[in-house]
Amino acid sequence: MDTILQQLINGVTVGSMYALIALGYTMVYGVLLLLNFAHGDLFMVGSYVAIAVLAFAGIAGGLGAAAIAGVILSLFLVSAFFVSGLGVAIEKVAYKPLRNSSRLAPMLSALGVSLVLENAAMLVAGRAPRVFPSEFFPAQIYTLFGATFSNHQVLILVVSAGLMAGLYYLVNHTILGLQIRAVAENRNTASLMGINIDRTISLVFIIGPALGAAAGVMFSMYYGVAFFTMGFTAGIKAFTAAVLGGIGNIPGAMVGGILLGLLETFGAGLLPIISGGLLTPEYKDIFAFLVLILVLIFRPMGLLGERIPMESMTWKRSF
Repeated sequence: MDTILQQLINGVTVGSMYALIALGYTMVYGVLLLLNFAHGDLFMVGSYVAIAVLAFAGIAGGLGAAAIAGVILSLFLVSAFFVSGLGVAIEKVAYKPLRNSSRLAPMLSALGVSLVLENAAMLVAGRAPRVFPSEFFPAQIYTLFGATFSNHQVLILVVSAGLMAGLYYLVNHTILGLQIRAVAENRNTASLMGINIDRTISLVFIIGPALGAAAGVMFSMYYGVAFFTMGFTAGIKAFTAAVLGGIGNIPGAMVGGILLGLLETFGAGLLPIISGGLLTPEYKDIFAFLVLILVLIFRPMGLLGERIPMESMTWKRSF
């Protein structure tokens, strides 16, 4: 029983980060029907920005609880601000000129942006992984019914839940959310009703990258490292989570991320048993790609999506 609870805690922790990244995919797809493959690399940039801020500030250990909370909040805010600005710039340069093109053109542009971000991070920060200086927020281990968890995991769960709840409220219960849903439904009609299309799309490219940046900060804090290729794998898994829940569906992205995290965590423990010791837990990425293949074949609309073709899905239909 304690092993199951332990895997459950680990799976929800990882799945929460997948869900935050998946929300960025789902928001962009919901409005522009664009698979923003550069989103995973924005998550990576968020990790590097947090490490750079800590290095620049020279923050060491021995801080009080209030100071630690202030540092963590600063990391989230600075990373979100920088990555959001980068997201808006990418939309203006790489996506906006291609809005009236075929859907293949902006997707190829997104792949190009992904390569640019990845190589830029390698040139600026180097090939070697960067260590997250966790001395200011050391890990503390707690025990619950025989399972262990850390204060880092508690932070991840609380922040992720708060951000996801905040996004859901923003989209469904505010004027800005109404504008976003209107643009997602029909851009031309929304424009005739006085909605500024460019500003609304820019808002999407602020919120999505900000969530990815928050996930990047928590990832580097949890695992203690950041590397320039981390965005590719995390992006693929987040895309899988978005497809699993129903791409274009905000609750679906949340559910898909959590489910993928649980599947990956439990699967890692079962892999050596299933394969007779041939495969080790390091091959846990198999499950993400297997889920992606199975969902695309048998239920391309996702768990919470309606039974309509992928190319015609919009936010209103999939909510």
